[in-house]
Amino acid sequence: MTDIDLREFDEIRPYEDSELAPIFEELIADEAFRKAVSGILPEVPFELIAAKMRICKTKLDFQKTFCYDIIRNIIDKYTTGLSMDDSALNDRVTPYLYLSDHRDIILDAAFLAVLLVDRDMDTVEIAIGDNLLIYPWIKKLVRINKAFIVQRTLPMRQMLDASKRMSSYMHFVINTKQESIWMAQREGRAKDSNDRTQESVLKMLAMAGEGDFIDRLMEMNIVPLSISYEYDPCDYLKAQEFQLKRDIEGYKKSTKDDLKSMQVGMFGQKGKVHYQMSKCINNELKQIDRNLPKAEIYNIVSAIIDRHIHRNYRLYTSNYIAHDLLTDKDEYADKYTNDEKKQFSTYIEEQLNKIDLPNKDIPFLREKLLLMYANPVTNYMAAVNI
Repeated sequence: MTDIDLREFDEIRPYEDSELAPIFEELIADEAFRKAVSGILPEVPFELIAAKMRICKTKLDFQKTFCYDIIRNIIDKYTTGLSMDDSALNDRVTPYLYLSDHRDIILDAAFLAVLLVDRDMDTVEIAIGDNLLIYPWIKKLVRINKAFIVQRTLPMRQMLDASKRMSSYMHFVINTKQESIWMAQREGRAKDSNDRTQESVLKMLAMAGEGDFIDRLMEMNIVPLSISYEYDPCDYLKAQEFQLKRDIEGYKKSTKDDLKSMQVGMFGQKGKVHYQMSKCINNELKQIDRNLPKAEIYNIVSAIIDRHIHRNYRLYTSNYIAHDLLTDKDEYADKYTNDEKKQFSTYIEEQLNKIDLPNKDIPFLREKLLLMYANPVTNYMAAVNI
C-alpha cells in the first residue's frame, strides 16, 4: 500500500503490519484493555500476554497467537460443533467478498476466521460499524484484527463521502491487496432472521470500480455466505427489543444494550453452527439485462444473493418445530421427535422468563421468538421452489 492509499483510507483501514508495535504498547498501557483481557483470560498473567503481543509481527500472527485460542475456547464451551462447507468456491486463491446473513455481533466474523485458519487460508478483512467501537481500546483491537470501519455515526451530509471512501477501499482490498472481505448483507442483524440483502449495501459496493453497476459488482467477486445457528442466545433480547420498539416511539438501544448483546452472544449456548459458502455469483450477474431500469437491477441482484443464502441455510429441528408451533400445524413433524418438540418448547419458555419488561406481552414475545426460528424455513422453502 502506498502513502497516498494510507492517507486516503487512514480513518477506516486496518493497521498495516509495520504499525503494530506502537499500537501494542498503547494497548498494553491501557488499564481498560488490561482489565478486559484479565476477565477473558484470568488464569494467564498479563505480563505473559504483553510479552507474546510484542513478539507478533503481523496481524495474522496476532490472530493465531491470541484470537484463535480464545474463539476456539468459545466454540468448545458454547457450541456443539462448528462446521463449514466451501466446496462451491471456484478456487481458494481468488479474493472474494463473502456477503452473509448476520446472527452475532462478534462471532460471525470470528468463527469465519477460525474456520479459514483451520484450512490454512488467510483470514479476511472485516466490515464493522463504528457504533460498536465503544472504547478506544476496542477500536485499536479490531483494527489489529483486520477490521475496517463502517462510519455510521456521521452527520447525514458526510455519509455520502464516507460511503464512497469505503467502497473505494473495498475495491482496493479485493483488486490491489488481493485479500478477501467479510460483510453482512444489511446494516445490523436481522432481528427476526428474515434475511434480506439491503439495496443500500449494493449501491455502496458499486460506488467505486470501473464500468456500469454490474461491472462494479463483478469486481468484488461476491460469494453469498449462509451462517446458521441452531440456537441464538440473544433471541430473548431481540424479542424484548421488538416490544420496546412497539411500545416506545423512537426507541433506540443504548451502549449498555450493545455490550450486553456482545456478552450474551459470546457466552451463551448456540448449539450447532454452520457456514455454507455459495459459488461466486459473477456468472449470474453477467446474465442480467443491463438496459433494465436501475431499480429493477437492484432487485434482481438482491434476489440472487438472497436465494443463495436462503437455499444454503442449514435448517435444524429448532427451525422446523418453531415453524409448526407458529402456524399451529404439523407440516414438518417428520423432521423432529415429540421429545425434541417438548425440549424446544421448554427452551422458548425459559427464554421468555429472561425478558425483564414492566408490561410484558407474553403472546407477542412468544410469537417473535418463534418467528426468529421459523423464518429460515419459510425462506428456504420459497427459495428451493422457485
